[in-house]
Amino acid sequence: MNLLSAKHAVRSMSEQDTEQIAAFVAKRCVPGTVIALDGDLGAGKTRFSQALAKELGVTDVVNSPTFTIIKEYEGEKLPFYHMDVYRISMNEADDLGLDEYFFGDGVSVVEWSSIITPLLPDQYLHLFLQYEGETERVIRITAYGEPYAAWVNEWKRSGMA
Repeated sequence: MNLLSAKHAVRSMSEQDTEQIAAFVAKRCVPGTVIALDGDLGAGKTRFSQALAKELGVTDVVNSPTFTIIKEYEGEKLPFYHMDVYRISMNEADDLGLDEYFFGDGVSVVEWSSIITPLLPDQYLHLFLQYEGETERVIRITAYGEPYAAWVNEWKRSGMA
């Protein structure tokens, strides 16, 4: 079971706000960073992933891996592993060898992560994106373990909305 370390919520009023949140996260990413995304359909999980990839120096077009499940990108800073587990079962996910990504040399982003929570590592950053209007979102951030708890506490101190 994961040890809950820190929680925070931010309000994104635009795509630019979401990009700023992704930039904050990207600056702290190291090999083995795992970011789990959940939320309403159309709330911006893929948009967040695109902004994070851009901040990691990915120059390829990043789009939803809904049907391919996992897409790998080379970034100038770190490799970027973009996953969408919406259409698979826990057993199918277990057969994918996700640990190789989670404990590898890049940053893993898992959309619809709640489907595979037991397969996630003990330490990861979880973002739940909630649709609040045309451009407004509430992003609930939960850190499981370090260094993610430190990220969330830094976020709180920064006053970032």
